[in-house]
Amino acid sequence: MGIQVRNISKKFGDTVVLDNVNLEVQSGELIALLGPSGSGKTTLLRIIAGMETADSGTVLLDGNEALSQKANTRNVGFVFQHYALFKHMSVFENVAFGLRVRKHQRFTEFEIRRKVMKLLKLVHLDNFYNRYPSQLSGGQRQRVALARALAVEPKLLLLDEPFGALDAKVRKELRRWMRRLHDDIHITSIFVTHDQEEAMEVADRVIVMSNGRVEQMGTPGEVYHQPVNSFVYDFLGNYNVFEGWKDDKGNAHLLEYEAEEAENTGPVPDSSKKSWISRYPEITGLIHKILPSVMPNPPSLLPQQSKIPRSPLLGNPVKLFARPHEIFITRVPDEHEYVKAKVLHLNPAGPLVKIEMERLSGEGLTVEVPKGIIDKLLIKRNDEIYVRPKNTRIFDE
Repeated sequence: MGIQVRNISKKFGDTVVLDNVNLEVQSGELIALLGPSGSGKTTLLRIIAGMETADSGTVLLDGNEALSQKANTRNVGFVFQHYALFKHMSVFENVAFGLRVRKHQRFTEFEIRRKVMKLLKLVHLDNFYNRYPSQLSGGQRQRVALARALAVEPKLLLLDEPFGALDAKVRKELRRWMRRLHDDIHITSIFVTHDQEEAMEVADRVIVMSNGRVEQMGTPGEVYHQPVNSFVYDFLGNYNVFEGWKDDKGNAHLLEYEAEEAENTGPVPDSSKKSWISRYPEITGLIHKILPSVMPNPPSLLPQQSKIPRSPLLGNPVKLFARPHEIFITRVPDEHEYVKAKVLHLNPAGPLVKIEMERLSGEGLTVEVPKGIIDKLLIKRNDEIYVRPKNTRIFDE
């Protein structure tokens, strides 16, 4: 079943929950709606399912307008976060429930048994058919809920935080199982999650939402490696921020490197590579934030004005973002721009060593590098080393 969501908006009182949302899901895709709490993802899922009404816009299921249809006519299966199983019914009867109450199609007891046991075998619970929900683990209950949703042969499967109530180890096992299950049955599926790792590991495509809007849609690789804005970049993983500036050619430079060079060399001629300070006075404020801790008496090359209007014709202060694994470390800097940092803590667990550092500015810095590099450089706590972002991103907004 293909899905088109067009200009969907929804308010609860004065709160805008969905703001002109548009998206498209191809038949057979497994899609993750990813975003923080309050981003509108569950409300969007419930509108698609028919459990909530939209203020405006439309939803097309296989090209047919769906908002005017009742929920039980949309051929949609829904899996809730907290299972919503019937406690007084066995596993078998929970899965059979939808088949027994189906009005437009009646099944014989033989057909029901054959279908239910086939589904329980699919979710690896055929040996638990006569147990009750209280006798199952959380992961097993969620698989029963999924089998119950699949029993009515929906064309679309919607899952609201399906693994949110489970512990980390069970969540990992279930999401791998869910990916394999989807590859077997190829049913169009949308699941809501706020877990970035879950979305990246399971989904064919990820839809990142914030404040009732779609920020970005793409494959896990696209949204992670090519984020369209700082929100997506921020939400999808840890990062470091470097103060920087752009020259008139659009090249980005590390501000802390320039500050350290100014400290080490003192006043320099305008013709040298450090002459940007006199040519780009609008970043003076940023310089003065960094230098006091390392330069009690800044050199005379620094402009004395505290506030100078920023000009679009000159270089501008920017923030450069880099992931912890996108940082190069060394004891001896080369011709590249480096930032000096002090090692505060090393966590050598696993193949990557996580290093917590502090820069000259006092800001923290997190780096992840292979353990072999740490061993080769003999890096230990309280060492001062040089770091350089290998891959930075600059967002204009």
